[in-house]
Amino acid sequence: MKKRSGFLKVISALALLLIGVFFGSILFKPKKVETVPIPSTMNYWKVGASTDTSATDRSKQFTGNIIKVEDGGSIREAVLKAQPGDLIRVYPGTYSETVYIDKDNISIQGVIEEGKWPVMDGKKELNDAILYSGNGITVENMKIIKYKGNGIMGQAGNNFIIRNNWIIDTGVYGIFPQYGKNGIVSHNILTEIEDAAIYVGMCDNVDVKHNEVFGNVAGIEIENSRHCLVESNYAHNNTGGILAFLTPGLPIKTVFDVIIRNNFVIGNNHENFGAPGSIVAGIPPGTGVLIMAADDVIVENNIIANNDNAGITIVDLPTGAPTANDPNSEPNPDRVVLLDNFMFENGNNPVGEIKALMLSQLRSKGPDILAMGGGTGSTIRDKNRYRTFGIDHYGPAEITDTKHITTFTFDTPVAPRSVSKQELGELTYYGVCAGCHAFDTRLIGVPTNIIQAVYEGNPQGIVDYINKPWNLREDYPDMPSQAYLPDDAKMAVAEYILSMKR
Repeated sequence: MKKRSGFLKVISALALLLIGVFFGSILFKPKKVETVPIPSTMNYWKVGASTDTSATDRSKQFTGNIIKVEDGGSIREAVLKAQPGDLIRVYPGTYSETVYIDKDNISIQGVIEEGKWPVMDGKKELNDAILYSGNGITVENMKIIKYKGNGIMGQAGNNFIIRNNWIIDTGVYGIFPQYGKNGIVSHNILTEIEDAAIYVGMCDNVDVKHNEVFGNVAGIEIENSRHCLVESNYAHNNTGGILAFLTPGLPIKTVFDVIIRNNFVIGNNHENFGAPGSIVAGIPPGTGVLIMAADDVIVENNIIANNDNAGITIVDLPTGAPTANDPNSEPNPDRVVLLDNFMFENGNNPVGEIKALMLSQLRSKGPDILAMGGGTGSTIRDKNRYRTFGIDHYGPAEITDTKHITTFTFDTPVAPRSVSKQELGELTYYGVCAGCHAFDTRLIGVPTNIIQAVYEGNPQGIVDYINKPWNLREDYPDMPSQAYLPDDAKMAVAEYILSMKR
C-alpha cells in the first residue's frame, strides 16, 4: 500500500506541474513585439563611411506614419492614404493588384514572419506589380510572382532603393528602373524573366549589388545608362549573364562609365526564350558578359566560367544588332578595359557566328574573350592569360584596379526633375514609353515610327489607346493600360510621339 501511495503522489505532483506550466504559459505569455526595423532611406545614407552602400546613419529618427496592410487588405489603398515620408508595412498574405506610387518618399516594406512573405500575385492576368514615378521610393522584402509585364518599374523616379525582393515570372522585366538617377538595386533574387531580370534603362548613378539572377534571358542589363556599378552579383543559368550595351533608337544615345566587378558569371547557357524580333532574342546561349557599343566599361576581378559560347564578348552595333539604324548612336565599343579576371571552361560549345568563326580558324572551342567590329582605345592587363580572338589591337591597361570607387551613388538625394508643360511629353516618353518603344528598332512594343504612321494627326487616338489598349498585332505582346497617368501627361506624350524625328 505504501508503494502504491508513493506512486500516486508522484503522478499527482507531475499532473499539478503540467497544469501549472499550461496556465502559466497563458497568463505570462509575452506580448508580440514589433521588431521590424525602419528601412533606411536615401536621406540617411553616409556613403564614404563604409565600402557598403547600404551603410546608414541610425541616429536619424523616422518621423512619418506607419500604415499596416494585412492579408485581405490593399497595398494600393495604403499608398493612396500615405503622405510623403510614410512607411507602408505589408504583412504575409497574398495581394493581387497593381500599385502606383506617384508621391515622393514612400517606403513599401514587406514583413517576413516565420518564413512567410507578403506575396504580390498577378495570376498572369495583371501586367505590373509596382510602378513608381515618385522620388525617394523604397521597395523591400516583397515576393512578386506571375505578372505579365514588370515586377517593379521606375518611371523617371530618382533616389530609389529596391532590395531584398524575390521576383519570379513577372513577364518582360523583373526590376526595371527607367530614366532615374541615384539608386540602388541590391540583394534581390530574380528568375524566369523573358527579357532582363534587372534592367537599368537610361539611368545615371546606379549601383547593382549582391543580387542573384538565374533562369532568365538576360541576367543584368545596363542599357543606355551612365555611371553604373555592377558588383558582387551571382549570374548563372541565364542566356546572357551581365550585359552593358547601347540600344539604338532610344532618346538617350550613350552608355559609358560602367564597372563590372567581383561578380560570379557561371554557366549562362539557358535557351533564349525572348520575344521574337527583340534585341535580346539575338543573344546566343552561352554568353557570359556582353559589351555592345558601350564605352569606358571596366571588367575586373570576376569569376567567369562554363559559359559555352564565350566568356566576354565585345561587339559593335553592326555586329550585335545588324538591323538597327540610328545614325545618332555611335556604334563602337571604345576604351573597354579588361583587368584581372578568373576565367575557365568558357567556349566549350559555341553556336552561330562564333562557332563559324572558330571553325574558320580550325578551332572547336570558343574563346574566353572575343572582340568583333570597330572600337578604339581598349586595353587589357594580361592578354596571355586567356584564350582570345580579335583583341590583338588592345594595348596594356594603364590601371590595375578600381578599388578607389566604392559607389556611383551620391551621399545626398538628387533634386527631383523640374518639368515645364513643354517638357512633360518628353519626360513621360522617356520615363514610361521608351523602355518598350524605340524609334525604328523593335524592342518589346511597336517602333515609334509605326505608331506615327498609324496615328498621324490624331493624338487623341493615342490617348484612347493609352487608356484602353487592344492588341492590333499578333506578333507583339499586349500593351498594359497606362490609364493611371494624368490626363495632361497622356496628351502631352501623344503629341510628343507624333512630333518625334530620328
